[in-house]
Amino acid sequence: MILEVAVLDVKNGQKANFERSFYKASRIISSMEGYVSHELQKCIEKSDRYMLLINWQTLENHTEDFRQSAEYQQWKDLLHHFYEPFPKVEHYQPVVFDKL
Repeated sequence: MILEVAVLDVKNGQKANFERSFYKASRIISSMEGYVSHELQKCIEKSDRYMLLINWQTLENHTEDFRQSAEYQQWKDLLHHFYEPFPKVEHYQPVVFDKL
């Protein structure tokens, strides 16, 4: 499993519009191949900041299957205009510890 992490800084005064659009975009992401789950967290210290966490089965499910799909264009149209600056996306994988 791969965790996609993005810190989203939303333009001032656009939080409510962003949240409504994200609700619509959630239906897009949850229908994609390899999608496992997602959550959107709101920052306590910075009211215009969110953290998006999406679990994918594989890295390629995000970077290829989703990013190269027609659905990604819909995602972009709904959300990308809210960000300032544009978010950096990183991918994480679980650390597996061998038995000691």
